Amino acid sequence: MGRRKASLAEDLMDITVALPWWMGVILAVIAYSILQHYAVLELPTNAVPGKMSHVVIEKMGRTFAYYGQYILPLLFLSGALGSFIKRRKRKNLIQTVGKGKLSEGLRDISWRDFELLVGEAFRIHGFSVVETGGGGADGGIDLVLKKEGEVFLVQCKQWRAYKVSVNVVRELLGVMVTKGATGGFVVTSGVFTAEAKSFAKGRNIELIDGSALSIMIEKARANVSVCSSTEEKVSQAPSPTPDIPINAPDCPKCGGSMVQRVAKQGEKADIPFWGCAEFPKCRGIRVTN
Repeated sequence: MGRRKASLAEDLMDITVALPWWMGVILAVIAYSILQHYAVLELPTNAVPGKMSHVVIEKMGRTFAYYGQYILPLLFLSGALGSFIKRRKRKNLIQTVGKGKLSEGLRDISWRDFELLVGEAFRIHGFSVVETGGGGADGGIDLVLKKEGEVFLVQCKQWRAYKVSVNVVRELLGVMVTKGATGGFVVTSGVFTAEAKSFAKGRNIELIDGSALSIMIEKARANVSVCSSTEEKVSQAPSPTPDIPINAPDCPKCGGSMVQRVAKQGEKADIPFWGCAEFPKCRGIRVTN
């Protein structure tokens, strides 16, 4: 069954959901500011002969602005909310799916959640990810990955009972050639046929079966835990300010605090100077008076 044609409002929602949630909020503010300004503009009361068409167009534009100043921001804010919810859901999937028996968990979730989970795993491994939807549970490209200027295409096959055949790999290769992609991935919660594995060799297509995906997700989960632990340690680190003199000047480069140091070599050896407390991250200096 073919997918019905989406309306403009649905397209705007889909685009906004695909963006970071804060961009949807910014778009809502910008749309309201522009349309509200135009909606309150006064139109000339006396029409100039021969320019009735301009008056009609201006009235139509003002009508659009009047209603659009409420409708468009609402669409963008709804999309921002959807983006936020999806982001939370992706993180939750990485943290909770199949803990203990990950392979079983991969088969129990829906095909849409499977795509979100795979996309988040790639995202944590350094790829930027665009979710295309793939047109359904079985067809099309589901994810577009980008890393260091290269594009990779992903097909997700959350099949519980069937092996992924060579036809799926051939289909991906055809789309890769058409779109000029660097490489591709076929990801499944199950396994691949021997013919599919043989066909993928030497074609820059990586086949990720349920076991390999389980390892990939565990590594992604570990990366998230390491990042969280690092942030916690940084937040709990003692402040260096007690070692900084009260009369220390501000750094001319970063605006931070400075500490007094003594030059060890060169023409100004043994001469004291102020150096940025964030050295070597910042190399700002001030000469002492």
